[in-house]
Amino acid sequence: MTDPHHSRAAAGRPDGATERVPEPRSPAGPERLDLPHEVLRSLLGAWALAACSTAEADAVEEHLGTCGACADEARRLREAVGLLHRPESLEVDPTLRNRVLENCLRRRPPRIPVPDWAASYDAETARLDALLRDFGDAEWHTPVRLRWFESGVPATRRTTVAGVIAHLLSVDGMVATALGLADPLTEAVTGAERDVRGAAGPAGRTEAFWRASHFPQTRAVRARWRDQSHQLLRTVSFTGGSGGFPVGYGDFTLPLRDAMVDRAFECWVHADDIARAVEYPYDPPAPRHLSRMIELAARMLPLAVAAQRGTAPPATPGRSLRLEIEGAAGGQWLIPLDSPSDPVPEHEVAHVALDGVEFCRLAAGHLTPEETTAGQRGDRKAIRDVLTATASLSRM
Repeated sequence: MTDPHHSRAAAGRPDGATERVPEPRSPAGPERLDLPHEVLRSLLGAWALAACSTAEADAVEEHLGTCGACADEARRLREAVGLLHRPESLEVDPTLRNRVLENCLRRRPPRIPVPDWAASYDAETARLDALLRDFGDAEWHTPVRLRWFESGVPATRRTTVAGVIAHLLSVDGMVATALGLADPLTEAVTGAERDVRGAAGPAGRTEAFWRASHFPQTRAVRARWRDQSHQLLRTVSFTGGSGGFPVGYGDFTLPLRDAMVDRAFECWVHADDIARAVEYPYDPPAPRHLSRMIELAARMLPLAVAAQRGTAPPATPGRSLRLEIEGAAGGQWLIPLDSPSDPVPEHEVAHVALDGVEFCRLAAGHLTPEETTAGQRGDRKAIRDVLTATASLSRM
């Protein structure tokens, strides 16, 4: 059937001619602006910040080619804008992993969650593992100096990055054995040393582990340390409860919940030792984790003060010192000076204020009492005794 509309359209064309299809229209470009000099000069700041419209930017750039004064001003503005922008590092933000995990766990909580008192250990071992991930062989043999206080004076021990991880592995093994897991020293030591591994304490276990290695520790120790850390976290998650059963440290014991915070603290301290040795930045723990570490050290201080005083009679029974830790992870504690019993607020004889990270560095033996920048008020001897007792909490 013939289309009548087609027939009428074809009737007006010569024979053999075809209908011409129009070409597509090219998109219209931005309208060119013709602006006076004063307006163009006022747009230089917006142009330097890339805040102009396309038409305005084209007009400004065309003007800069003909006006030397505006061109100089535009160059100065662009340089100033460059100073306002912080240079972006190519390094991945070390907190990125924790933030991603927190968001994932917030959306879908684990079926068997890690107890709150083990969360700091989980976070700090993950941060240290991320630091070690890209180390080459040279970094693993970088010298590291461990520092702590012993008998009231600073002590040091030289080792390597791999030696530090072996130290963490052997001391974490005390928690592992308390949980019924394999002791890393079982494979490392033999003979008489194996008989004393449980009572030797952190330093003795570490020295035994180092001596048992016929060759310097290498990057292979990272896998053993990481596997043990994962086993500890899985076990405490399944065990649940309040974490009250004891973990032996040789000459003293800690409840499991405190031992996990202690191990998190040591992990951070030695990760910082490693980072300083390889000249890499390393941030303090998140405030909620740092708070647990500070709180544990503050609870241990009364016994440290009493041990430091020994059998000497108290100057004035019932005295106390107010310890104030500043920052998001801080708080206040009354530290008894004359007995580890409950302090008496009415007999407060001194007040010390310290930054949270600085307090932890003092408790780790990385600062001397004289090096702290504590705000102090009251009995100077009481203040010195508490700061010295804080440093005495440290160990290798």
